[in-house]
Amino acid sequence: MSSQIAEVFKKGKAFIPFITCGDPSLEVTEKLVYAMEEAGAGLIELGIPFSDPTAEGPVIQAANVRALSGGVTTDLIFDMVERIRKNTSIPMVFMTYANVVFSYGTERFIKRAAGLGMDGLILPDVPFEEKEEFAQVCSSYGLDFISLIAPTSHERIRMIAKEAQGFVYCVSSLGVTGVRSSITTDVDSMIRLVKEEKDIPCAVGFGISTPEQAKEMAASADGVIVGSAIVKLCEKYKEDCVSQVKAYVKSMVEAIGYDGADESV
Repeated sequence: MSSQIAEVFKKGKAFIPFITCGDPSLEVTEKLVYAMEEAGAGLIELGIPFSDPTAEGPVIQAANVRALSGGVTTDLIFDMVERIRKNTSIPMVFMTYANVVFSYGTERFIKRAAGLGMDGLILPDVPFEEKEEFAQVCSSYGLDFISLIAPTSHERIRMIAKEAQGFVYCVSSLGVTGVRSSITTDVDSMIRLVKEEKDIPCAVGFGISTPEQAKEMAASADGVIVGSAIVKLCEKYKEDCVSQVKAYVKSMVEAIGYDGADESV
């Protein structure tokens, strides 16, 4: 496990926000990273936009389209991370799709990401059985390849957990990402199966949007991941979204009681 990622979960329940790079602009994305860190985020997921993001619901799909239409490229995102790393060492992971990594060149992509100080990589469209070509390269460059487990994969959870790195991304709802009014999945049993196999942090995502939901998920999970609700704020407020997102992240951090929060915010 990346020592940076391990450190996050030692501080308590981690709030992990997701944003789509370049929505509304890369300049705003950079400001959002600093604002979310100040609000107490433990780890940040940076989404690299892709034209066919199969795991995403309409909110994040639309953000991908806006970012790509605005001219965002993987190289421009790498340049942004280089700027960010001059100002903060907050753990960050990329979330994107296999095709983005393939088209850039798998080793070239992972080597560059690791060299810039990224801590992990999440590829939601790569099944466990096909992860090796990515996971091996990540391992050689010290980047955690983050595994996802779904509510339907009970018989596979132990197998996935055994080889998991960084943290396990527990998908709380069937289907694509998006805000949900309630979460009915038995997250507790998913986490229990992981922990029986390996002592590794479990963070729950997909569908969480309110402080109440975050608090409920954090009762059993080590972290809570939120994307669509934040991306909605970026869509609504555009260039003026930074203060809105910061206030939202702060409310979620307070709901789960993360010890790593900056008390001055």
